[in-house]
Amino acid sequence: MSLKVLVVDDQGIVRAGFAAVIDAEEDLTVVGEAGDGAAAVRLAEELSPDVVVMDVRMPVLDGIAATRIITGRENAPRVLVLTTFDLDAYVFDALRAGASGFLLKDVRPAELLQGIRVVAAGESVLAPSATRRLIGHYAAGTHGGTPAGNASRALDSLTGSQRNVLVLVASGLNNAEIAERLGITVGTVKSHVNALLRKLGLRDRVQATILAYDLGLARPNRPGTPL
Repeated sequence: MSLKVLVVDDQGIVRAGFAAVIDAEEDLTVVGEAGDGAAAVRLAEELSPDVVVMDVRMPVLDGIAATRIITGRENAPRVLVLTTFDLDAYVFDALRAGASGFLLKDVRPAELLQGIRVVAAGESVLAPSATRRLIGHYAAGTHGGTPAGNASRALDSLTGSQRNVLVLVASGLNNAEIAERLGITVGTVKSHVNALLRKLGLRDRVQATILAYDLGLARPNRPGTPL
């Protein structure tokens, strides 16, 4: 069964280009297009896509606000933010709004397609520059985040292994790399990831990464060091 994709961008030619690339894949189908955030919110409700490819700067309702509404719904699709602007505020706002990924529009077609598939599978994807800036801001203490009391208390429900996996997820390691680092199987890593997301009330690895930095579990000067 094909993954259903909703393409959102205020420039018609850009929408058409993305749609053509996506529709050319056997496992992906563009079910709709929107030129502003309000239309995206409406179509996401009507069409039930698996993934929304979302622009940021748009009329009527911007992509960040639209993402927040869409991901706040029950059985929400995954949102992959795609923008021309590699700006710090966009990275933070998109991820905190519930986006599962952030890529720049100059990304290669193959990387865009892979990004769609990755977020549809429940994983996350970040442009390398966005990852560097995200970690850099936490290192400088300028991210503006504050630890959530409920989330901090929820950490007490994690086992030691789950906390270690959370730290390694926040450092950007994939399941295979985490398995190698900890000497466990990939299946065990997946089980730990699913369990910690459930216990912490998180949607995906992006939100887990943000929370880990907010709570001081992950430290930019000591990436990937289990507690």
